[in-house]
Amino acid sequence: MITRTVGLSLLALGAACGESSHDSPALAVTAASAATTTSIAVAESALTTQRRTAITEAVAGDAPTVVTVQTEVVDRSADPFDAFNGTSERVLPGLGSGFIVRADGVIVTNAHVVAGANSISVALRDGTTYPATLLGKDETNDLAVLKIEAKGLPIAPLGQSDDLIIGEWVIAIGNPYGFLLGNPEPSVTVGVISGTGRNLVARSQGSAMYVDMIQTDASINPGNSGGPLVNALGNIVGMNSSIFSPSGGSVGLGFAIPVNRVRHVTEDLLAHGTVRRPWIGLKPEIPQGQVQREALRAGVVVGAVVPGSPADRVGIRRGDVLVRSRARAIRNSFDWEAELLDLRVGDQVPLVLKRAGRDMPVSVTIADIPEVSAAKVAVLKELELVTLTPAIRVDRGIRSPKGALIYNLSDRVSDELGLEKGDVIVQINRIPVENANDAARALNPGAGRATFHMFFERGGRIYSTDFMIR
Repeated sequence: MITRTVGLSLLALGAACGESSHDSPALAVTAASAATTTSIAVAESALTTQRRTAITEAVAGDAPTVVTVQTEVVDRSADPFDAFNGTSERVLPGLGSGFIVRADGVIVTNAHVVAGANSISVALRDGTTYPATLLGKDETNDLAVLKIEAKGLPIAPLGQSDDLIIGEWVIAIGNPYGFLLGNPEPSVTVGVISGTGRNLVARSQGSAMYVDMIQTDASINPGNSGGPLVNALGNIVGMNSSIFSPSGGSVGLGFAIPVNRVRHVTEDLLAHGTVRRPWIGLKPEIPQGQVQREALRAGVVVGAVVPGSPADRVGIRRGDVLVRSRARAIRNSFDWEAELLDLRVGDQVPLVLKRAGRDMPVSVTIADIPEVSAAKVAVLKELELVTLTPAIRVDRGIRSPKGALIYNLSDRVSDELGLEKGDVIVQINRIPVENANDAARALNPGAGRATFHMFFERGGRIYSTDFMIR
């Protein structure tokens, strides 16, 4: 190194004195090689710097927090041909993505990713796989919280979703098609924020009705569900959840749950194992005979107010038109549903209604839905019922005067009996059901009857189901 430095110095000195370079050819060659090497290194460094963008930096920071969620669902539906093979069930694998929100192994994903799963496992970026426990899920928001036994994990940086800019760069990170691609590392697709406040009123991938969603043209495919949508600063702004596609593949219409909603639902699930549903006792009027385009700007007309509810206490009446809640303009029932998803029990919320052409501001306190405070009756450890009350009837638009509302039920009962949360049991065999205790007594297998014919109300119509308790 000293010789090369001296040689370069002598060469420079010789040139300055007007001496010919032919007097020192070895020094001239050494200097030219060094200059060439330096030029190449500078060029490569500049090129590397140009290749590193906000997008590559965001991916480098967030990719280690993204996981692959693998599930197994046991399908017990009887196939007549299985009897010949001595089998009556199949194991169906499922796949999705998720991201780590706590260093001790708390992970969030979509509820539809883990729906009906008999077992769940989580694979980290390096392929390390852990069994996972479901801490809680909320189908309405399509969110689930998992836990693995690990420590010191990288945490996903949660940003904000209330200041998104249409056209700003975003990155979808996940594991589309999973290990079919032969690598546990998540892959990335890039696009922009195409829209905000989107309401999906048609069928899409995922099991929930989606309102107030982020729309992106970043490619989202099967297996991406539950993965993060990241902005150019490396902050997570949403959870990739759904696509709208006639073919089943990405056509540039991807949707993500806003991260502010992901955050507060996750907090509720971790604290309570369930999400406290906001309620004020205001029942929107269902527009009759309107085409979809007209319904989207028809406003929210109050069709009913539950007696004694928060809405009733502040003077809201049937026929009032709800036009604003906090900073959100309410143009249709989807806007109101989206607002309810972001409200929390105990919040004091300013509303603006129109009455006789004049604005009427009110401040209402968000409460729990009525059935939360009602006494629960457990049936067979897989069915939780609530006696139908006048408040619940008005709030849910139930036509039956009496019955037992299904407040909660296991996936097995839902799959095998075709029942859903919110259904109202009105009769079992020939016994009318007036309350939850009636239903519990009628369903008691110790009563000497093991075959049941149940009638229940859903969406204003009566359905029936037959089943046997063994």
